[in-house]
Amino acid sequence: MAAADRRVPRLLHTTVTPAIEIKGLTKRYRTGLRRETVLALDHLDLRVEPGEVYGLLGPNGSGKSTTLKLALGLIRATAGEAKIFGKPCASVVSRLHVGFLPENPYFYRFLTGAETLMFYGRLCGMSGAPLSKRVDELLQLVGLTNAASRPLAGYSKGMLQRIGLAQAMVHDPQLLLLDEPTAGVDPIGSKEIRDLIIRLRAMGKTVLLCSHLLTQVQDVCDRICILNQGRKVREGRVDDLLRDQKRLCITVESLPEAARAQIAEWVEDWGASVVSIENPQTTLESLFLDAVKAQQPPTPPNKP
Repeated sequence: MAAADRRVPRLLHTTVTPAIEIKGLTKRYRTGLRRETVLALDHLDLRVEPGEVYGLLGPNGSGKSTTLKLALGLIRATAGEAKIFGKPCASVVSRLHVGFLPENPYFYRFLTGAETLMFYGRLCGMSGAPLSKRVDELLQLVGLTNAASRPLAGYSKGMLQRIGLAQAMVHDPQLLLLDEPTAGVDPIGSKEIRDLIIRLRAMGKTVLLCSHLLTQVQDVCDRICILNQGRKVREGRVDDLLRDQKRLCITVESLPEAARAQIAEWVEDWGASVVSIENPQTTLESLFLDAVKAQQPPTPPNKP
């Protein structure tokens, strides 16, 4: 880690400087023989704070991958801007502090886990004993120490995703962008990756997570954003968004059995104490479906 600190200068930022700041981001593609314009992202505003795990959700074609590519500086925006710790996303300085795990990472499967991380470490300008130490730290962090000398061809899908997370962290970035990190992984491997993301947050890392597995996003994310048709339709803290505003949950003490059928009207008359009146939580899946359906055009009536 010491070598990484020397070779990659730290970005100095305060708590008011967002890890990712996106303003008015718009992206149009031209496709087909007629070069028709497709609006992939429509004036998106987004702010990810340092040290939080932020979930980006949406159906296929909602603009999630486009947002990641723009934040990484891999493609140019039609309009708007994206910054990493206050620096333009396309700048060399900001890129040095970003780790990326694509949905389908490619690795040289004849290399071992340790050799893979050594390879990526050298690409980041690391070498010698500091690199070897960093590789050992990462293998321990992702739980692959015992598989360090095994070729990647013998790794399971979950192990490959974990080695992918390790390569994204080889230069000790402050920000990690993870695109479907548990895609195709069995429940045990999925839990291991989820636990690892929680550990990264405890280490002070910032994580932007794209996923379609809503229950997992619900478990690890501090805040989420739901995209649909290139637009932000819902955003906020997970607990706040899951609080169902359409229903009330009343918890009482010392209420006789005979009063349960008339609780809504007679709570006070029966001498019971109201412990709490609150909105019960819904599920992230229900929130997601409601948010997306609200953006769909109404179905025209069937013609006779």
